[in-house]
Amino acid sequence: MVSEESHLLAATAHELIYDRFTPDQKRWIVLLISFAGFLPLFVLSTFVPSIPQIAKDLDSTNAVVSLTVSLSILANAIGGLVWATYSSFYGRRSMYLWGMPFLCVGSCGVALSTSLQSLLFWRFVQMFGCAGGRSLGAGVIGDIYRLEERGTAIGIFLGFTLLGLAVAPFVGGAATQYWSWRNLHYFVGALGLLEMLLLYLSFPETSHPGTLGIDKLERKSRIHIAWVNPLSSLWLLRSPNLFAVRILMSRDSVLLVPLAYTIGIRYGITNEAIIGACFLPNGLGNLVGSPVAGRLSDIVVRRWREKRRGVWYPEDRLRATWIGGLFMVPLSIGASGLITTYVGGPIGLVLNLFCLFTNGMGVDFVMNPIGSYNVDVVHSQSAQVTAAYMASRSLMLSIATALVIPSIEHIGIAWTDIIAAVLAVIGQGIIFLTIRYGDRMRASVDVGFSTMENN
Repeated sequence: MVSEESHLLAATAHELIYDRFTPDQKRWIVLLISFAGFLPLFVLSTFVPSIPQIAKDLDSTNAVVSLTVSLSILANAIGGLVWATYSSFYGRRSMYLWGMPFLCVGSCGVALSTSLQSLLFWRFVQMFGCAGGRSLGAGVIGDIYRLEERGTAIGIFLGFTLLGLAVAPFVGGAATQYWSWRNLHYFVGALGLLEMLLLYLSFPETSHPGTLGIDKLERKSRIHIAWVNPLSSLWLLRSPNLFAVRILMSRDSVLLVPLAYTIGIRYGITNEAIIGACFLPNGLGNLVGSPVAGRLSDIVVRRWREKRRGVWYPEDRLRATWIGGLFMVPLSIGASGLITTYVGGPIGLVLNLFCLFTNGMGVDFVMNPIGSYNVDVVHSQSAQVTAAYMASRSLMLSIATALVIPSIEHIGIAWTDIIAAVLAVIGQGIIFLTIRYGDRMRASVDVGFSTMENN
């Protein structure tokens, strides 16, 4: 009897943790972290359209300056792991506030660069500083929202985050065409400064009381420097179920990476700003699809818990990926390849833009439930597992960037996209197996999975 009462009191106390902030405070927190999550993809993608202008100013070549893109992806992966891992020791607020100065200083350094060496150094600093936006944001949402509310909040967060990927090429192209790449990076530094001020003035620490590493120290000093291995987050991916869902994380790159090479050349678009504008339908699809996908995943979790009479099975949330993973993503990729190959003129362009919109929505219908599932299933390490996924996604993006254009050159746009669509369907099959055998996969390698009592 005493044991049952203690268990009930512990569960009640855990539920009260999510009532620390009012609904309005939670919405403001989500807005702040969405801005922080928007920055990494925005900073990464605004750079690409300005490569020819930078190469000319620095008396270099496009190929050499393009090395900064690979370096930026590396910095994004490393920074995400560092900020997420240390947030479990020092807290989310501290990591946000420590990262933003790197972004501001790095942006000014990029703008003032007069050599390739200085550009590479400051570009790394710039991307490293803002890299924690996505992983820390997922951790914050796990801190303040209950299990059945988490998908909706992550949907809003991901929608604004992925919007950065869509609007950045347009902004970067317009800046290249009509302004200056140096002024663009001063602008990025100003955005970082604004975010830092907003975080300092109005962002509270969201980590659950008593869970931070610094809270557990017996002797606390004013300044305490601790070593936490940032690569330890990658070790979470040894779990079969976490590794399995990782495979589906880069379903939009086959359309977005070669956009200037496919749609640009096929429809005679040479203006960088207009090519950048072609990314906008994909971003609009992200913005529309992500909140819908998040709410849908929450509904799926609630309904399956009711069917199981209150028993929580984490993989139920992945059932919300079906519409995106089995239909919207593969069909939009395959259709885009065929349309680009066989349909010319304005009709072909409009149909391609519709495919980009559909792909943006479909990717969110896959990524949102997967992102929420990661937070659910390793709730105490939500930021770390998200950082591990972002690092692995960066690796996959690098591979896709290296393979997509050569594939198009050798076998054509249509076959490249059809192969990518088939791979997307195979990936969804892996999700089906994860749903079917999730309990056994989790039992095979336990990385500290959450239970209903501590989620």
